[in-house]
Amino acid sequence: MIALAVRMEYQFNRRDVLRLGAAGTVVASTAGVLGSGLLAACSTAGPGAGTPAGTSGGAGLVFLADQLSQTTESQAMRTQVLSGFTGGSVDFISFSETSKFITQVVAQAKAGAAKVDVIGGLQGDFVSLQAQVPLRDMSDVIGQLADRNFPRAYLDLAKINGAYRFVPWITASYLMVASKQALRYLPAGANVNALTYSQLLAWGQALKKATGRAVLGFPASPDGLIKRFIQGYLYPSFTGGLNTTFNSPAAVTAWQWFQQAWAVSNPQSPTYAFMQEPLQSGEVWVAWDHAVRLINALKSAPGQFVAFPAPIGPKGRGYLPVLGGLAIPTTSKNVAKASQLISYLTESKTTATMLNAEAWFPPTGPGSLPPGLAPGISDEATAIQATVSSPATIPAQLPVGLGAQSASYDKVFVDAFTAIAINNAPIPATLTSQATTLQGILQTANAACWKPDPVGSGVCEVG
Repeated sequence: MIALAVRMEYQFNRRDVLRLGAAGTVVASTAGVLGSGLLAACSTAGPGAGTPAGTSGGAGLVFLADQLSQTTESQAMRTQVLSGFTGGSVDFISFSETSKFITQVVAQAKAGAAKVDVIGGLQGDFVSLQAQVPLRDMSDVIGQLADRNFPRAYLDLAKINGAYRFVPWITASYLMVASKQALRYLPAGANVNALTYSQLLAWGQALKKATGRAVLGFPASPDGLIKRFIQGYLYPSFTGGLNTTFNSPAAVTAWQWFQQAWAVSNPQSPTYAFMQEPLQSGEVWVAWDHAVRLINALKSAPGQFVAFPAPIGPKGRGYLPVLGGLAIPTTSKNVAKASQLISYLTESKTTATMLNAEAWFPPTGPGSLPPGLAPGISDEATAIQATVSSPATIPAQLPVGLGAQSASYDKVFVDAFTAIAINNAPIPATLTSQATTLQGILQTANAACWKPDPVGSGVCEVG
């Protein structure tokens, strides 16, 4: 049986764990390793797929993901993206936290288990995995997919310890979306495609004065991605770094900005996970979020909203490109079938379907997108292209090499945000306290620095 495990950023609840337990796939949970069986209820049999997984035949594929765990996303993945695969039926299941994903893949590898044939995740996941278990050299598969024209920048990220450890699969980023009725309140001379953090703050203040409401919004719920705003946008834009500048004077300035911005943000922001919903309801007029979590607003009313890059700070425009990849474990006994699935998932027709259905871009760059995109997709592509092509861009990376410490690492930034922005705690004292915690986490993980900090060897030193 082929199993595809994908780690990104959503919830994997107890019900999903129990359902997965029927799949013949061993999954590590906080309680230990689960039993076997199959998730027949989620089977997606494509044309000519043969016997659905979970019935006799044993030819089905189990596709574990967490980026697409919302009901509509999962349905689209099963009925639109995976339904065209002719190499066997596919059971699509959501997976959750980085640490659980890492634990599962490592446990499978160390046990010599052959239940998992393809693993998928973000670039940082593969760095963490390679530090614990050997990953297969994917050079042969990448060579077979030369016509995909993967950009050199993505191939460079796929190369870990001197070899390609994954095949670029999907990419996305974060951006801003505003209701067009908010544009009249932009500061004089401001251009949304070249907006500064100072102008964004002034815009939020002007909107509150004009409407009597705070209509700036951030995804600050426990399931929101406020941590990525802080890590990939706020810190690089104000400090030029992240861990090495965590407790710097420039970081204090960044948090002072956020305190002021939070004062003109919708008070319901701590409940927002996906900013597309408050944009559509009119609760929020200007929002930052992941492209996938904004797309429904743009799709549902493309004439009412405008998409544009995140702001520029004193050091430049920090931004966080997200690259997902696919790999084959060294224990796989189904390399040919696994390669077939990877080939299918990277075909132009499949990536176009993925883009229209899920708003995940193919790893070819926004300038090489297929024609006939759904409403809103082209708007996001334009905004991402404006971000990438900006001369002031400071590219960051998702946390790299943290393994089981990933959740603890993110918590440092969420705790700092809660204390400073929400509770108005003193900034220097909060950063000093959290810096000690942060250094301990990096030390435990033995994690080196990653971009935008200077990349090097040895444990990253918090500054």
